[in-house]
Amino acid sequence: MRPADIARVRRFARAVTAEVGALDSSFLGRGRPLGAARVLNAIGAGRTEIAEIRAYLDLDSGLMSRLLRSLEDEGLVATAPHPADARRRIASVTEAGQREFEAYEALSDARATALLERAPRADALLQAMDRVALVLGRDAITIVAADPVDAPARVCLAAYYAELAARFPGGFDVARSCDPEAGDMVRPRGAFLLAVADGLPVGCVGLKGWGGPEAEIKRLWIDPAARGLGLSKRLMHEAERVARELGIRMLRLDTNSALPEALMLYRGTGWVEIDRFNDDPYPDHFFEKAL
Repeated sequence: MRPADIARVRRFARAVTAEVGALDSSFLGRGRPLGAARVLNAIGAGRTEIAEIRAYLDLDSGLMSRLLRSLEDEGLVATAPHPADARRRIASVTEAGQREFEAYEALSDARATALLERAPRADALLQAMDRVALVLGRDAITIVAADPVDAPARVCLAAYYAELAARFPGGFDVARSCDPEAGDMVRPRGAFLLAVADGLPVGCVGLKGWGGPEAEIKRLWIDPAARGLGLSKRLMHEAERVARELGIRMLRLDTNSALPEALMLYRGTGWVEIDRFNDDPYPDHFFEKAL
């Protein structure tokens, strides 16, 4: 690695450290450092199991205990044994803790707004932030089942349709495609899977089934900022696992030659090209895979 490249990374780290107030003894002027504020934020946002909070924030047990104790001493957080398992502990915010959580949220939102307002190209800055956050948090990206009509799924599908419209020579109109019914992509027929990074969807894939031994893979999409991180393969592998679980033995899919990365993915992961099997006007390549 060139010394100049290392210097650029270190410059970036210093800038972010200063911007987020990582070294401030009073984060956002609320009287406690960033570590305690992050724990309070995690609990206020709905994370209750202490082990889960530790993993989410990547804290060792000693530091986690000290931070919790400081928040308890302030009367902001209460801890107790888990009602179903006394070996586990849970945390919750008190009324004072809820008020403090809301104060932090308002201040954090204001800081983010101010940063974007002073950026000459806010969209480019957000895209760069997305890429950095996803690369750094790659190992924490999870694959979860979702309802295709819920908001996170609709965000991914809208981005998918917009990208097809931009990349296909003649554009893309979802009304003309063989768009799967939502009911075909939920159990027991199929599934809709999301790749999620810290609560935000960054990819999706649908498993369209009919209750029989065959099904289709539909709507594989990855956020541009998350491409190159192996999420397409992870989503496809999980879709295949769910298909086996549902008793599906043959998968099919279609795609378009305007998506060469999709063709490369399918050809490299055991899919076999076959003749056309539908009358959708957009695809020109068709594949199947026996499970």
